Amino acid sequence: MNLLKYFLLFLGFFLVSTVNAQLIGISENKRYLVTEEGEPFFWLGDTAWELFHRLNREEATLYLEDRAAKGFNVIQAVVLAELDGLNVPNPYGNTPLVNNDPLQPNEAYFEHVDFIVNKAASLNIVIGMLPTWGDKWQKKWGVGPVIFSTENAAEGFGVYMGKRYKNQENIIWILGGDRNPENEKEYAIIRAMAKGIEKGNEGTHLMTFHPRGGAKSSQFFHNDDWLDFNMFQSGHSEPDFPNYEMTTADYELEPVKPTLDGEPRYENIPIKFNIKNGRHPAYSIRRAAYGSLLAGACGHTYGNNNIWQMCAPERKGIIKARIPWYDAIKHPGAAQMGYARWLFESRAFHTLQPAQDILTYPDNDKSIRAAITAGGTSAIIYIPEGQAVKIETKKLKGESLAAWWFDPREGTAEIIGNFEKTDKDLGFIPPSKGVANDWVLILDNANAGLNEPGKPIMP
Repeated sequence: MNLLKYFLLFLGFFLVSTVNAQLIGISENKRYLVTEEGEPFFWLGDTAWELFHRLNREEATLYLEDRAAKGFNVIQAVVLAELDGLNVPNPYGNTPLVNNDPLQPNEAYFEHVDFIVNKAASLNIVIGMLPTWGDKWQKKWGVGPVIFSTENAAEGFGVYMGKRYKNQENIIWILGGDRNPENEKEYAIIRAMAKGIEKGNEGTHLMTFHPRGGAKSSQFFHNDDWLDFNMFQSGHSEPDFPNYEMTTADYELEPVKPTLDGEPRYENIPIKFNIKNGRHPAYSIRRAAYGSLLAGACGHTYGNNNIWQMCAPERKGIIKARIPWYDAIKHPGAAQMGYARWLFESRAFHTLQPAQDILTYPDNDKSIRAAITAGGTSAIIYIPEGQAVKIETKKLKGESLAAWWFDPREGTAEIIGNFEKTDKDLGFIPPSKGVANDWVLILDNANAGLNEPGKPIMP
């Protein structure tokens, strides 16, 4: 990447990331998130589950500044962390609770959490804050121990967390932590935690739920008032797993709520957790992102097997992690998620509606995903393996259409040309074909005055 291209890329991310990402709300049509000013908020998250637990302040600053520069505006992190977060202290020697008692939070530990939250706010990053990982309320695996009951989750820890961060505008609460409730007691603990947080913060923050792989928050809490938007975990299976089907299932639910994939396959994680299958490459990550977004998701979360656990030479990685987090932040998938955000924000992503019916060839390949903006100004079609396509254009606005190829690997666009609308379908052959040769086709009303796809809109 030459210096000019890098500068333009960084400038573009800076411009979009300076949108106020605080006091997040839900749009009137319940399909996407909005800022305090009512502007659409494209959720681009990273899973940094061990951020509070394992990084010191200098390291956390390095990590957050890198993510901001790449276009991330949400970081998902856990207060009572997964990897023995109750008993192994943070870099300053502090554990989160006195005697592992949720009624006795350790002020010194939370001062470190406060620093990271405030640093994120200074970079216009929202913290998707998990009060606890799931092994503290359901010990099916992991270190645990189980410490939560309905009483200490609600009137104790939940209220404490809600009050402590009541006036912190860059917070979204994520309950759960890779577990699904399986009995009345576990449902009650989650609902008690939600009630306690809402009591403590007086309803100032949005809230959702992070389930196990293959599950959706909507399966358990869709009709609960505290669940403001849905989150699902498509997990770490095959590179072509159709996570867009999980998006579609949520998208079609009543009452309508925004939804997104909060834990798709991670870059560099062993496929299906088995190193014999190889590791998920950047292509696998792109395919999950574009598939879900064009099925109606309000954003997407990236993950890297080395980053979520903050892998480092001084501690043994799990799930075959092998690369220090400060090197893994340079992996291509993260930058490519920023390119995706840049593209979608350049084409009124918040008005996109799934439109598989415009794809007339191949007519049986659901991996090719299509969506149209409200009013038909633009269509975005993701082609995962460079397949030839034919598009029916009658739903698109304008007598002439501008067609573009967007390269999701490099974040660049190339004009194909202008085409007059006719009764015949338009056919397109991507520049390359095969696995990892994914392309995005954009069709715009040629008279709409739209910028090049992915280019930031200058003030």
